[in-house]
Amino acid sequence: MMNTDFTLRAAEPRDLPAVVGLIGELAEFEKLTHLLQVTPDKLAPHLFGPKPVAECWVAELPGGELVAFALTFTNFSTFLAKPGLYLEDLYVRPAHRSAGIGKALLEHLARVAVERGFGRFEWSVLDWNVNAIRFYEKMGATVMPDWRICRVTGKALQNFGTG
Repeated sequence: MMNTDFTLRAAEPRDLPAVVGLIGELAEFEKLTHLLQVTPDKLAPHLFGPKPVAECWVAELPGGELVAFALTFTNFSTFLAKPGLYLEDLYVRPAHRSAGIGKALLEHLARVAVERGFGRFEWSVLDWNVNAIRFYEKMGATVMPDWRICRVTGKALQNFGTG
């Protein structure tokens, strides 16, 4: 039987290697390992440095194994004139899915957004990930069909920023 006994908590510096491992598993699942550059040393200042720009929560089993993570940052809605919580990534190891971990992480993050007086909690989902889409809709999320993500990165960002 699957272990449903887990604890959600804020990530700590000691968790960085495990979180980076989970990020690697997420990249494999999304077939995006060619984009992966994260290391514990690269991630540490952004989560635990003098001016953190992101937060991370983890799901931990009683033996200390981390089996899920959620990484968020604050964004802002000009229409609402309020900050929001943006979920960059959420990942639950396959062997621990359907144990309530993903649902518990999302509910926890929604509580964080409410407690902070934020106007919304949002995230993106890959269009081919129908299981995740169904799960999010069942939780009450609206998938925004008219919106597309725009991104500039790498050399294109350098050119864009200097052009």
